[in-house]
Amino acid sequence: MIGIELFSGAGGMSLGATMAGVNVKMAVEIDRSAAETFKANHPEALVFAKDIRELDQIPLKQIDETKILFGGPPCQGFSRSNHRTRNADNDKNWLFEEFARVTVLWSPDWIVLENVEGLIGTNNGFFFKTIVERFTDLGYTITHKVLNAFQYGVPQKRTRLFIVGSKHGVKFEFPEPYSTPHLSVKDALEDLPDLCNGNKLDDLDYKAPARSQYCKTLRGALGSCSNHGVSTNTPTVIERYQFIPQGGNWRNIPQQHMGTYKDVTRCHTGIYHRLDFNKPSVVIGNFRKNMLIHPTQDRGLSVREAARLQSFPDWFCFKGTLNEQQQQVGNAVPPFLAKAIFEKISTYQ
Repeated sequence: MIGIELFSGAGGMSLGATMAGVNVKMAVEIDRSAAETFKANHPEALVFAKDIRELDQIPLKQIDETKILFGGPPCQGFSRSNHRTRNADNDKNWLFEEFARVTVLWSPDWIVLENVEGLIGTNNGFFFKTIVERFTDLGYTITHKVLNAFQYGVPQKRTRLFIVGSKHGVKFEFPEPYSTPHLSVKDALEDLPDLCNGNKLDDLDYKAPARSQYCKTLRGALGSCSNHGVSTNTPTVIERYQFIPQGGNWRNIPQQHMGTYKDVTRCHTGIYHRLDFNKPSVVIGNFRKNMLIHPTQDRGLSVREAARLQSFPDWFCFKGTLNEQQQQVGNAVPPFLAKAIFEKISTYQ
C-alpha cells in the first residue's frame, strides 16, 4: 500500500500508517515548521509545503499498488469550544473540498478523513452530511465512527471522528477496542528526566530504566531523547500550581490567588489541570494554553512528555520554536490510533 497525507501537520497519521505497512510517498502541509518536522521524520517522502489549493497534480509514478489518501482538514471550525466560527461562513470549514478535489486527481482505493467529534453536529449536521454525500457521489462506500484513543493503546482520552471510504464497495468495519488494560500517565512518563519551569535543555538522558512495555516500545534502543522544552510560567502561575492535586484543576486554587481572571467561572475543566499518574491523560490539545501540569512537578508539560502521551516514539524529533512544537504535538493524530485504522484496512487487501 502507498499513501498520501493531506493537511499532515507533523505527521502523526503518516507515522501510524507507516507502522501498519503503508509506504507514505507524499504529504501536503502549508505550515512551515510542521512541514519541516514531517520531512525530518519521513525523509523519503515528498513534502508539498504550500497551500493545498496550489496542488494541481500528483507528482508520483503510477504503480499497481493499493492507494490510500488520508488526512484531517483543519478542525478548529468544528470544535465544540469554538462558538464564533462554527458555521458555513468560515472558509476553513470548507477545506474538505480540497480533499475531494485531490481524490479526483489521484483516484485512491481508500480515503481516510479524521476530524474532531464536533464535526458531526456542526451546523446541525450540515458539514458531516455534505462530506458523506460528496465522497459517496465520487463512488466511495462510506462508513464512520468516533474512536477513543485510550482504547487503542494510547495513554490519553481523546475522541476523534474517522470517515473511511472504499472505492471498491467495501463496507469498512472499524477495529475493535483492544482488550489490554488501559495505559496511565505513569506508564508513559515515569522514565523521562525531571525538568524545571522553562527548561531549555534539549537532549537529555533518561532518569530510569523503562519499566512499562509502552516506554520500552517508544524508547527502543535510545539512551537519551530530545524535545524537552517547557514553557516559562510566571511566579504567580507556579504558585497556583502548588494548590492543585493530581486530577485537580483551577477549582482547587484559592479564589484570592485567581485575581488576574475577570470571571474565573468561565474557565473550563482543562485549565490548570494536573495530570493523574494513575489514569489516562486528558486531551493533549493546546497544552501550553491550558497550562496542563506535570503530575508531581510544579511546571507545565514538556514537548516530549506530551509526545509520549500522544504515542510518538522518542526518536521522532519536532522542529521549530517551542510554541510551534507544542502546537504540532497538540494537533497530531495519535500514531497508535492511526495504526489501528490502517492495520484494519490492510486486512481487506
